[in-house]
Amino acid sequence: MDDLERAVDTVVGDCLGVQPGEDVAVVVDTTTRAIGDALLAAAARRGAEPVLAVMTPRDVDGQEPPAVVAAVLAAARVFIAPTSRSLSHTRARKAASEAGARGATLPGVTADMLARLMACDFPAMAARCAALAELLSAADTAHLTCPCGSDLTFDLSGRSGIADDGALTAPGAFGNLPCGEGFVSPRGGEGTLHAASLAGLGLPPEPVRITVRDGALAEAEGEWGADWAATLDGAGSRGRNLAELGVGTNERATLTGNILEDEKMLGTVHVAFGASAGIGGTVSVPVHLDCLVCAPTLDVGATRVLDVGRLVL
Repeated sequence: MDDLERAVDTVVGDCLGVQPGEDVAVVVDTTTRAIGDALLAAAARRGAEPVLAVMTPRDVDGQEPPAVVAAVLAAARVFIAPTSRSLSHTRARKAASEAGARGATLPGVTADMLARLMACDFPAMAARCAALAELLSAADTAHLTCPCGSDLTFDLSGRSGIADDGALTAPGAFGNLPCGEGFVSPRGGEGTLHAASLAGLGLPPEPVRITVRDGALAEAEGEWGADWAATLDGAGSRGRNLAELGVGTNERATLTGNILEDEKMLGTVHVAFGASAGIGGTVSVPVHLDCLVCAPTLDVGATRVLDVGRLVL
């Protein structure tokens, strides 16, 4: 068994607990067919009834899939979506989860990434996720700084933290794979951050300074920042909503420019804008873009969580 085969078996078996006879929907686009085929074969090996739905790539993360794909998601007991753009924050995915389907999205995943990150120390990663989710749920505020000049305060009051630890066997369970983060949807935020990786664009030559005001992106500097903000603006006035604060917990992840991996890096913080309704917020728009802060110091309530990129929780 090669590394990719082991990884897809972990996704289908350990994470999603696919059982014989279950209807499994594997949703891909024309650029991710190979990983979809591997997942389809893994589900079949477990005696499930897998089907493959192939769509054209979406334009941005959070854009709705075609109606036929939404129907496939709704009809499945289990769904797995390795697509080039994220379906995590779509109404179609949320409706499938609310109907009891358990599933995972893998936006931008590559065979190499899946093989490496799914080989992490799962018990240690899960313990980090649980501790973060508990702390994010209990605290009312969080404060982020970094050596580049980030200084951003988050309002967490009344919001619950979520552990993205790959445990997706319960009805309605949903997560992002490869796994490895603890996150929350803030109620608001004020300040600045310096992003070393931008979803959809990659690694800018210098960190991009982003200003948050009244719980929304107010400005993203430079050409990279302007392009990134324009994608958020394409979703309408709520596209700039401050949607997520997350902390990476996967020790196998490295900085690549692919935000699916970057945001899982142990000792990093990611902040997202756009849709938040699927993770405890209230905003539903067809976009959700993360950006990464390297070497962060993060205090959640009175607890130091990260100290210049070192997890101290």
